[in-house]
Amino acid sequence: MLTQLTVSNYAIAERVELQFTQGMTALTGETGAGKSIVLDALGLAMGDRADAGAVRHGAKRADITASFDIARIPAARAWLEAQELDDRNDCILRRTISRDGRSKAFINGQPCPLSQLRELGGLLMDIHSQHQHQSLLRKDTHRTLLDEFAGVEALAEDTRVAWKAWHQARQKLAQRQQNADEAEARLQLLRYQVEELDRLALEPGEQETLEQEQAQLSQADSVLHSSHQAAMLCTEDDTSAAQLVRQALHQLEQLPVEVPALADSIQMLNEACIQITEAGDNLRRFVEDYEADPARLAEVEERLSAIFQMARKHRIPPEELPELHQRLSAELAELDGGAGSLEQLEAELDSVRDRYDTLATELSGAREKAAVALDERVARELAQLSMPTMQFVTHLGRSSDAEPSPHGHEDIEFLVSANPGQPARPLAKVASGGELSRISLAIQVVVAQTSTTPTLVFDEVDVGIGGGTAEVVGRLLRALGENGQVLCVTHLPQVAAQCHQHLFVSKFTQQDATFSRIETLDDQGRIDEVARMLGGVDMTEQTLAHAREMFLKGQATHH
Repeated sequence: MLTQLTVSNYAIAERVELQFTQGMTALTGETGAGKSIVLDALGLAMGDRADAGAVRHGAKRADITASFDIARIPAARAWLEAQELDDRNDCILRRTISRDGRSKAFINGQPCPLSQLRELGGLLMDIHSQHQHQSLLRKDTHRTLLDEFAGVEALAEDTRVAWKAWHQARQKLAQRQQNADEAEARLQLLRYQVEELDRLALEPGEQETLEQEQAQLSQADSVLHSSHQAAMLCTEDDTSAAQLVRQALHQLEQLPVEVPALADSIQMLNEACIQITEAGDNLRRFVEDYEADPARLAEVEERLSAIFQMARKHRIPPEELPELHQRLSAELAELDGGAGSLEQLEAELDSVRDRYDTLATELSGAREKAAVALDERVARELAQLSMPTMQFVTHLGRSSDAEPSPHGHEDIEFLVSANPGQPARPLAKVASGGELSRISLAIQVVVAQTSTTPTLVFDEVDVGIGGGTAEVVGRLLRALGENGQVLCVTHLPQVAAQCHQHLFVSKFTQQDATFSRIETLDDQGRIDEVARMLGGVDMTEQTLAHAREMFLKGQATHH
């Protein structure tokens, strides 16, 4: 429930601070006094598009704050908790608009995108425009109103999403079928290329290993000769390295005196002799065991030749062949019986179509039941609005197109018959402007009664209505306010006389500047305002008496 609205430097309002209560609140005043300021400010707090021109002349920015009590709005509490913006049962929406047109939005003091403000605002308030009866001429409005009344907005959205999935799957299949010849040629090429790479079966790093092995095998004779020569130089003759080291060691060991400074040298020569001897033994064993393998060399060279030939064929470095093999295999799997095959795409299309049909059929059933109830409820409201012979029909016609529709199986249209015995026809062809206003109000009242939104705003929806019908309108709006909160902008004294709270909008000029003022009226103030609405500027005693009677009757009727 809306509890407070604060508006600063917006339009001609310098500072407006309003308190709201449960029930029906009427907002009245002379034309141009600024009644739209309240509704426009609420719209901005709900995330409407901002206009820099609305900032009061001479001010840097406009500031609008709307406070709500959400103790009885579980959907709003859950949304705030999910966004980690909850603050017990309070919800404060704030919007600032700077002179250059930039705006900022806040929820419970935290900056947020406008999309979040709109999403949360939809859970808190529902605004019915004075021009909504014009949109009543469009079929999409009929569908929206019926779905709201039936409470199937979520199911309708699921149906739309399912239709979108079906539409995308159909486009994908059509494109695949259109390119069937090209795709088949690509499939054949892929099969051939993958089979070649399968036969090659190149492992990552294998090429480098083969090149190292090939280098060794191709130089086998040189390796054997050099190894044999090295073994001989180490130990095999009198001039070998081991023999020369032993001679050097013998010279030092035959010194007539012990020289401590030579101890390290003697130790190193001993170690060198041992290591040279071991190296010579290892070289002899290597020479004895080493065999050149021409057959293996031919095998390695043949394998490398196949690798390089395949790389040249695909015009890539040899080391990239394993990655190419993996990529082409994946593409082949997708085209040949995978996610991109005709069979798979056809199966996918059938699956999403079944999903759509299931949801659309469920939606149709809910709409059919709701249509009967809506017709009955609207008929009762029309009778109260002095249209007892007006027949209202929610027509559900199966779409002539066999293909799925994003909005379900049926076309929805509101039809009316102004006279008994006459067939129901579309609103635009039957109803006059005044009739449209009353039909629109009746539908909005019925839909609002099933709405989970606690605060309902009616912006001059009673336009074109007068006399006794206006009194009925007031009763309807007050009845809605009994179980929630209704804010209505009205020019009808019969409606204003029945509200729980009355806000009066006026404007005044001070030092060449225009200001808007909004005040909450007491009982006498309400009587005076009803009198003004009845008689205009010149109020007579008779007008005041009539206003007092209307006010007392309007308040007593509901007790």
